[in-house]
Amino acid sequence: QVQLVESGGGLVQPGGSLRLSCALSGGGLRIIRMGWYRQAPGKQRELVATITSGGITEYGDSVKGRFTISRDNAKNTLTLHMDSLKSEDTAVYYCHTLDSSFFNSWGQGTQVTVSS
Repeated sequence: QVQLVESGGGLVQPGGSLRLSCALSGGGLRIIRMGWYRQAPGKQRELVATITSGGITEYGDSVKGRFTISRDNAKNTLTLHMDSLKSEDTAVYYCHTLDSSFFNSWGQGTQVTVSS
């Protein structure tokens, strides 16, 4: 089973930038898709961005043009660059992987707070 550890969350002012990282370890099957999801208080978990093993990306409508997802297969890391942050981006951000047996793995989450 894959272990995922997120880092990089914190407090940032509106309009600022933040970078989240997710370190992968363990597991034996090929990871076919990786991504970030977020959950704000009182809301359902929602898609932020995903990237397939072939490099195809998908973004949630609310973050398109502001967030960029990337992966480094050699270092087993996933990164989310977040620019032009808004208060509505405040949430716990979770790293996610889907392996070739369609098993989902989740990290413990990292808090992002956008506030002045």
